[in-house]
Amino acid sequence: MQLRPILSAMNRNKFGAILIATQMAVTLAFLSNSLTIIESRLAWSARPTGVDEANLFVISSEMTEDRNDLAAHENADLAALRTLEGVVDAYVTNDYPLAGGGWSTSVNLTADQKTPSADSAYYFADEHAIDTLGLRLIAGRNFRADEVVNRTAADIPPIGTVIVTKALADKVFPAGDALGQSIFIESSTRPDRIIGIVASLKTPFFGKGAAASFVENSSLVPYRPIGGSDNYMVRAKSGRRDSVMRAAEARLAELDGDRMLRSKSMSQVRAEAYRGDHGLVVLLVSVCVALLVVNAFGIVGLTSYWVSQRRQQIGIRRALGATRRAILNYFQTENLVIASAGTSCGIAFSIALNLWMVQSFEVSRIENSRAIAGAVFMLILGQLAVLYPALRAASIPPALAMRGG
Repeated sequence: MQLRPILSAMNRNKFGAILIATQMAVTLAFLSNSLTIIESRLAWSARPTGVDEANLFVISSEMTEDRNDLAAHENADLAALRTLEGVVDAYVTNDYPLAGGGWSTSVNLTADQKTPSADSAYYFADEHAIDTLGLRLIAGRNFRADEVVNRTAADIPPIGTVIVTKALADKVFPAGDALGQSIFIESSTRPDRIIGIVASLKTPFFGKGAAASFVENSSLVPYRPIGGSDNYMVRAKSGRRDSVMRAAEARLAELDGDRMLRSKSMSQVRAEAYRGDHGLVVLLVSVCVALLVVNAFGIVGLTSYWVSQRRQQIGIRRALGATRRAILNYFQTENLVIASAGTSCGIAFSIALNLWMVQSFEVSRIENSRAIAGAVFMLILGQLAVLYPALRAASIPPALAMRGG
């Protein structure tokens, strides 16, 4: 197939050719960058928290009036939860993974350190926390009951011991000798000794920005929070989470009705945490599909128009001996030339758009191979879209075409 007649025909229909090429370039740029965003958001929202999400739930309890027996009240709640049928273990804490906001602290090696060695989420825990969350202790030991102390807004006793995640331990002690070392957390003037290291425990923060820089850094401190608002973490036996969650909430309401209770499974917590990310993914997928459909119909419509305009030309070619295959190849080659120009510009546009988005919105950098793969996909889409009108052109009888229809 010679390109001269194709280029000559395109020169007479510049607007249509430029329109299709521009449409393909813009679609490719949007498609490749959208896929990069979709992939990063799906990977971000699929991150494991390090806890037994399938069997874990949280009950938030908030008193409706001031109480003077909060510690005893909390102990009664925990005793009731731990003896409930189907419960593996339970404890009370200030925060939990993917809560959406919570406590964080700097981690230092000296009391007067100006620049923190790391930032960390700050979880209150007792000797039941590791078992309740289903954490994997990879070094050291758990808290002892005598190390756990009550903490109120007015009374903040020293910590003494701390359990950290492996990510935090490696950040502060790159040599791998964190166990037994002393650190200073929560602006403490007294050192706290690392007695245990867990494999993983995500922070309460699920957003991007500054919190994303220490999403793996968490520390467990031996505090039992005493206040009017509590978060009871409860782990159920496998397969019994939902029924145990209902029973646990009913049991706490039975113990004290003068409070507001709200229970959520960790699956619900995850869904709420990443609802925005999943909504963005659905939106981008919908827009990508719509753009691809518009491109395909645009190519079909324009090629059909060109076929109707060139019926006499097609008839002449058929009368001179051109086969149906030759006519089909003609329109496919014409589309390939237009699409190649569009996708070439689209690759450059994709990379340029991504560089701007990286600087402006902190999105992931696009891989060149993704833009090239998108270009190949667009070329294939163009060939499929042009196939129907090209087959119609190839089926026009020479005599009918010579009469102009």
